[in-house]
Amino acid sequence: MRQRTIVFTFLFVVLLVSENVLSQNALSDSISVDRINRNKNNMTILAAWAGVNIIQGSISATNAAGSGKYFFQMNTYWNLINLGIAGWGLVQVRKELSKKYSFAESYQAQQKLEKILLLNAGLDLGYIATGLYLQERGNRLNKDQGIGFGNSLILQGGFLLIFDLIQYGNHRRNGKLMDHALRNLQFSAAPNGIGFTYTLN
Repeated sequence: MRQRTIVFTFLFVVLLVSENVLSQNALSDSISVDRINRNKNNMTILAAWAGVNIIQGSISATNAAGSGKYFFQMNTYWNLINLGIAGWGLVQVRKELSKKYSFAESYQAQQKLEKILLLNAGLDLGYIATGLYLQERGNRLNKDQGIGFGNSLILQGGFLLIFDLIQYGNHRRNGKLMDHALRNLQFSAAPNGIGFTYTLN
């Protein structure tokens, strides 16, 4: 009777763990697809922003005078880089669409993306600060180039800051779902091998 109870308990625990692993894999697939689609949409938005700035900046720079000329020039230069980043991002998205992620791989990709977005937000603040410095220096020395470049960096940095923070907020929701799933099943070292703890919700 005791042996039957032990066997039943073992099978029940295995069933719970297997069910949780399957649900984690389903969650991983769902979040991976969502992450990739969001990245595709975000890179498309960045490419569109870059395209508009390049076209409008190139045209306006030839017609503007004073600081406005330098403002549109910097918008054009800056968004040539943005367009390159967006193009590279879309190529990466295309590669990821054919890849199958395990839960661990999806979790690592999720964490990496969130860290990159926070790092980008910090850089965006640096762009804005640099723009404010150039603007102030241009006004102090009466230099149109400094004013124009500064105004452009403030605009571009401001857009990127909002853009990256919105992305982070959207992706962080998925990160919380994965954190919650991971907490339910925890593996740890045991005297005779590897043990696990399963938490019922």
